Amino acid sequence: MRKALSIMTALASLFAAHAFAAEGVTTGPNGEKPVPAASLTLTAAQEQQIKDGKFTAALVWHEMSEYTNAVNAGARDEFKRLGIEVVAQTDAGFDAARQKADVETVMAKKPSIILSLPVDPATAASVYDPARQAGVKLGFVDNCPAGYKQGTDYVTIVSDDLFQMGNKAGIAMAEALGKKGKVGYIFHDADFYVTNQRDGAFKKTIEQDYPDMNIAAEAGMADPARSEDIAQAMITQHPDLDGIYVTWAEPALSVLSALRAAGNTHTKIVTLDLNEPAALDMVKGGNIAALVADEAYSIGVTLARASAGSLVGLKAEPFYAVDSIAVTKGTVKDGWKKSLNKDVPATIADAMK
Repeated sequence: MRKALSIMTALASLFAAHAFAAEGVTTGPNGEKPVPAASLTLTAAQEQQIKDGKFTAALVWHEMSEYTNAVNAGARDEFKRLGIEVVAQTDAGFDAARQKADVETVMAKKPSIILSLPVDPATAASVYDPARQAGVKLGFVDNCPAGYKQGTDYVTIVSDDLFQMGNKAGIAMAEALGKKGKVGYIFHDADFYVTNQRDGAFKKTIEQDYPDMNIAAEAGMADPARSEDIAQAMITQHPDLDGIYVTWAEPALSVLSALRAAGNTHTKIVTLDLNEPAALDMVKGGNIAALVADEAYSIGVTLARASAGSLVGLKAEPFYAVDSIAVTKGTVKDGWKKSLNKDVPATIADAMK
């Protein structure tokens, strides 16, 4: 995700979609142009200033998941490298009221920096206002509170290169099908800029770059809880599909379940974000052909670096984007490490022996 299933569900109705440009450029939640995360650097002098400042940080997360754990690890490692002590870490369980209480709690520790992903950006200004008014540097993943101004109220937003993720999913599907065949397209049927851009990029890639491939079935998914019903309906109506794209990994498991129940070993699945059960099916030669993931660990590193730099005068860009990786059976070990900065789970490693 980017992300985690509940992020997509809870925020879906809160954002207006931002269409990507014709040439395939990702935009941020407010239409920001992306800047490569790798371009953000600190000078030796800035790093020494930060170390000398004895600054502290708090990590106020929306929820903990595989993705958030990787972002968290990247932020912690970068703060440690810069001599910044992490004095608090919270998990709101994707509850906006709880996140507000978390901010109030960590403020007692007087952090210099707070990193966070807003549970509900539409109402999040009230969550972060106590920190903003106290002069705390705020850095956000994916989105920012409505009404907040970058450079004044917060440092920056760091997210995925959304178009790149969808484009790589399209390429992965084409490679899995030999660049020909019928494809099912299950997209996120809600106004959420992350999924809208990723889904649109997949469709654009198939339609423009692969003339022998045809999107023969489309289904919108507004409620992830209905993903199994949607999958079953598509497979029943179109049993001859060669591949199915699914907007992210958790609903892709419902598609996988439906295919298995139908005894279908032919139809290939391509989806977004790393997921252990999906990856396990992939390495065992099942229906899942590829998982496209962002460099989640790098999101944490970049956000921590930008926020720390702001303490010593660095002016961050409004929106940084990290690269993505197409993870297949042959690249799962390297892809897992690059995305999450940790080894594949033992179940996957054992299946590859």
